[in-house]
Amino acid sequence: MQIVYKAGVGEIVEKKSRFIATVRPVTSEEEATKFINEMKKQYWDARHNCSAFVIGDNNEISRCSDDGEPSQTAGRPMLDVLLNEDVHNVAVVVTRYFGGVLLGTGGLVRAYQKAVKEGLNNSVLITKAKGVLYEIGTDYNGLGKLQYYFAQNNITIVNSIYEADVKLEIIIPIDQEEKIIKGAIETTNGTVKYNKVQELDYAIVDSELIRL
Repeated sequence: MQIVYKAGVGEIVEKKSRFIATVRPVTSEEEATKFINEMKKQYWDARHNCSAFVIGDNNEISRCSDDGEPSQTAGRPMLDVLLNEDVHNVAVVVTRYFGGVLLGTGGLVRAYQKAVKEGLNNSVLITKAKGVLYEIGTDYNGLGKLQYYFAQNNITIVNSIYEADVKLEIIIPIDQEEKIIKGAIETTNGTVKYNKVQELDYAIVDSELIRL
């Protein structure tokens, strides 16, 4: 699933109305509510501060608010974007400064959804996965074989320690654990040594392990 790694802000203008979307990661309803109140305080002079948030691996908690806009024209469309983009543990507030021109029901829905998408585009989203951290030991004869094998199977080597032998730290997606370890044994004709360190939630960003 996708989560927000770095928060972002996006802005659009529709018929002279400004729509400012502020996106932030949250882990509880209390945190989301606090963020929404912060935005209302920051943009106290705006006509509307509409909001939506989803929390939980299965979106156990979801809320939205039109904040004075016609019913179902702001909060729900904003929430639909978060659900359709499969972004979890996130809150967004879209602040509207009214430009004097009415947008109509359809225009409002489109504007609020477009603003949320712009906010997400200006945030950094990462894919959260469940995996297993392993320490893999090999001699130098087996190193190249293992590096090639892991590359072919999209397994990330997060650390390499070169001493008398070599120790590699790798992350294996949890549903591939048995297959990858079996393949490493076969690749090195049974000489590889391995140690399961821990299960963890993670993401890979620019080949760097991010523990979540």
